[in-house]
Amino acid sequence: MPIRIGVIGTGIMGADHVETITTAVSGAEVCCIADIDSRRAELIASRVPGAKALSAAEDLIESPEVDAVIIASSDATHSKYAKACIAARKPVLCEKPLAPTVPECEEILRLEEAAGVRMVQLGFMRRFDPGYVELRRRIASGEVGTPVLAHCVHRNLDVPASWTSETTVFSSASHEIDVMPWVLGRDITKVNWLSPTQVVPGSLCDPQVVIMELEGGALVFDELFVKSGYGYEIRCEVVGREGTLELAPTARVVARSSLKVSQDFPSDWRGRFAEAYRRELQAWVNAISRWRSGNVESAVDPLDGPDAWDGYRAAVVAHTVLVSMSRGGPAAVESMTLPELYSRSRVIATKTRLAG
Repeated sequence: MPIRIGVIGTGIMGADHVETITTAVSGAEVCCIADIDSRRAELIASRVPGAKALSAAEDLIESPEVDAVIIASSDATHSKYAKACIAARKPVLCEKPLAPTVPECEEILRLEEAAGVRMVQLGFMRRFDPGYVELRRRIASGEVGTPVLAHCVHRNLDVPASWTSETTVFSSASHEIDVMPWVLGRDITKVNWLSPTQVVPGSLCDPQVVIMELEGGALVFDELFVKSGYGYEIRCEVVGREGTLELAPTARVVARSSLKVSQDFPSDWRGRFAEAYRRELQAWVNAISRWRSGNVESAVDPLDGPDAWDGYRAAVVAHTVLVSMSRGGPAAVESMTLPELYSRSRVIATKTRLAG
């Protein structure tokens, strides 16, 4: 039987997930779609044979027809729906952030710990991007020696008028905050926020730079330019003691004409990370299938991706960046102790990957 998935939220990400599961993911089907805009929910559901449209997310979570849930609704609702999924004992893929505040993230960790099972996977899709996966593998192999620096670029074509400096941190920098410790195998210990634009509360400083110091002294320089005006672009170069590694350009075609060389850029993240989203969803479905069939070492590991702990850690670092922004100088990231549930899960997940 395929995994029956309910999707909460029919904005850009929710609609894309419905499309990807329906056309490119095996072993799953979208059976239910919920949105406070019932007409929007009905429109998206009409594209999927047999899918139902609901106006209440709670009804979707509680439905016996739904095996697992994707939360792609507004950020403020993530915590509420994630907690409801844990109570219903249904695996959930939650788009970032896990919750708007650190205390809300901590509450989700406590609920999973009490349940004795990790139910929440975070939508940090870069961990499934072939480029980042290869970058991590080759750094771990020692090919360029010990990593000491990383240069990251995160540029958008444009953002809504309501976008603020804080939005950049939570919506854009959060990806590097998650993926760079994963790539380099070290946690972030200190951050420093900088911008050539004067800080005005509630406004947008653009561009911004976030400098992250990792365990062992390695530095990550993250440039965030959300109103670049030319397209969506992601870059990453890691400098080691014996060489460098960087993500290759993603354009499929380079044009040479009229005395110039050019290449196209996507207008947003969907084209750049389409394959990452597909792999993320397929890995999530596969993990749920193994867990449902009992084909795992322990009930604590129905996931194979970033979990609630990773969402909590990203939230702590992001809020520390805001401290640096307000202070005008470096800020130390508070130490975080990995709960037993997540520690055991990581050991099991590592054993499973090595065995596979």
